[in-house]
This record gives sequence, C-alpha cells and structure tokens, in this order.
Amino acid sequence: MKPTLFVLAAGMGSRYGGLKQLDGLGPNGETIMDYSIFDAIRGGFGKVVFVIRKDFEDDFRRIILSKYENHIPVELVFQSLNDLPEGFECPEGRVKPWGTNHAVLMGKDVIKEPFAVINADDFYGRDSFAVLGKALSEMEGKKNDYCMVGYRVGNTLSESGSVARGVCETNAEGYLTTVVERTAIERIDGKVSFKDENDRLVTIPDNTPVSMNMWGFTPDYFAYSEEYFKEFLKANMENLKAEYFIPLMVNKLIHEGVAKVKVLDTTSKWFGVTYAADRQGVVDKIQALVDAGEYPAKLF
Repeated sequence: MKPTLFVLAAGMGSRYGGLKQLDGLGPNGETIMDYSIFDAIRGGFGKVVFVIRKDFEDDFRRIILSKYENHIPVELVFQSLNDLPEGFECPEGRVKPWGTNHAVLMGKDVIKEPFAVINADDFYGRDSFAVLGKALSEMEGKKNDYCMVGYRVGNTLSESGSVARGVCETNAEGYLTTVVERTAIERIDGKVSFKDENDRLVTIPDNTPVSMNMWGFTPDYFAYSEEYFKEFLKANMENLKAEYFIPLMVNKLIHEGVAKVKVLDTTSKWFGVTYAADRQGVVDKIQALVDAGEYPAKLF
C-alpha cells in the first residue's frame, strides 16, 4: 500500500486574499504546492488528501484539484472551528483556527495508511519526499513509530529577516527527544543564532535539525490526537488564540514514552515566502532547479 500525502491548506485563502492569487512561482505559473505534489508522486505516494476551509471548496476544485486529477487520486476534507469533540462548543469570539494538529484530525475518516503531513506553502524539495516516502512505505502495519524530516537549519533561513523554527534535539539513535519552537533565528556574523528565553544569544551548528512541519505518522496517531485535543480544549477554552500544534502532541507522546519519532536527514533546501521580499528569490531558486534538470519546465 502506498503512503498518503496530507496537505494542510486550510489557511490558504486567508493568507493570500482568496485562491485566485495562489502565487504562480514556477516558469509556467506553478505554485509551491504543485512542486510538492510532483515530488510526492515520484517519491512513491499513492494519494493526496487536502484539508481546506469549506467556503473555498468550489474554487479549490476548479483551480487546484483539476490539475492533479489525472496524475494521482485526490480527496478533500474540511477544517472548521465548530469541528469539536462531543460536549465542547466553540467559544464566542474565536476566529483563529484550532491549529495544525486539529487540521490533521480532519483526515481521520479517509486516511487508513501511513501518511505524511506537509504545509501547502512550503517548498520541501525532491530529496525530502524521497526520504519520507521510503520511510513511510516501511511503516505499514506499525504503531507508535513515527518519523519527521529534519532539515539542516542552515538550509532553511531567509535572507530577508529572522525566522521561527522548531529546533530538534535527538538522542544517539537519531530519535527525537524534543522540539522547541525558537523565534528570531538568523545568521549573525556567519553563525546561525537565536535568542533564548533569557534573551541570551545562542549559536547552533548549521546542520542542527529543525522541523518544517513535514511529519510521517501511522493512523493510530489520530486516536491520540483526539484524546489529547479534549485535554487541550479544557485547558485553553478561554484563550481565543491558543492553537493545538503538531509538536505539542508529538512532544507529549515522546515524553510519556508512548511513541518514538525518527528524525530523517535530508539534503533538500527548504524555501518559502516568509516575507514579501522572499518572493523573487523563490522564483529564481525554482528556475535554477528547472535549469539543472531537477524539474520539467511544465509540471502538470
């Protein structure tokens, strides 16, 4: 059974002011997501599931899905603020979605095989899908044994400003021991640096693994996520900004000894449009990959 690619795209319309402007960055107007789907197909994935907002369904089917339909099976699921476990109601005034792990939960009825989770608007690169596809194809029938692609932090920085990354710590066997969200990571005097919670400048090696929200799970992950979401809601109902993030769930499972997460190294360089000023750089990087023969000039 081939693994499934689960694409978190529910934030899309809001960030881009509607799907019409889904930014064409490739030579023939390809979006970043087009490259992910293309890389997933050649990395051995058998199906793509998108989680989106229900109000974008018609546009999404017309503009986005129609491109992929002859290349790989696709399915849609929807994330909404009111999609809560029994006994919980969305508090008045809440407008922020419940976060990435809530989005993951939306796939529980359609995904029955090992699956990868990615962001819609990050460029992950060919090698990362090859590495993750191989790992997931070996996870069939397993439980509590997950993985994530650890990018080398030096391959994920922006020239236009500082970035936030989940900095990973691993044990001697290469399993994740913790992910800590670090904000304001940038290159200072040639070294990758960030400010810690005491406002001290910390430098880390270029090859330190960071999470770019590229995970590999087996379907048992849904049950844990559902259970823990109830605890999260009880603790955070009053906080209209609190979000249920994937690393929150993963850290809990690791610290309680329930699951382990293998960190997979990749040579891929991550890029994305964190700042408006990043856009041209991304266009140039994609063009360079096309020129080097990594991608055809027209994907679909």
